[in-house]
Amino acid sequence: MALAARLKELRIKTRKSLQDVADEIGASKAHVWDLESARAKNPSIELLTKLAKCFNVSVADLIGENPNGVDEEPQLVAMYRELKELSEDDRKAIQSMMDHFRKRES
Repeated sequence: MALAARLKELRIKTRKSLQDVADEIGASKAHVWDLESARAKNPSIELLTKLAKCFNVSVADLIGENPNGVDEEPQLVAMYRELKELSEDDRKAIQSMMDHFRKRES
C-alpha cells in the first residue's frame, strides 16, 4: 500500500482529523492533505518519523516496507525473502527493472 493510502487509512482508523494530525506533527492541515492525496512526494525522514509516532507504527510500516506487517500479501513477503538469497548484481538488476516500471506508471 502506498504511503498516501496508508496515511489516510491510519488517520481514519485512529479517528483523527487532518487538523489533529497536523497539530501532532507540527505541519499544516493542507500539507497532511497533500501527503494523503499523494500530491506531496518524498517527505523527509523527520516528517515520516513524526507521522509514525502520531499513528503509533514504525516508519517501515508507514511506508509499507515491513515484510512482517500484518497487511502484507504473503506472495510479496515470499518474494522479499527470496531476494535476500540473490547476489548483489541480481538485486541491482531487479531494482533497475522496478525503477523502470515506476517511471512508466508516473
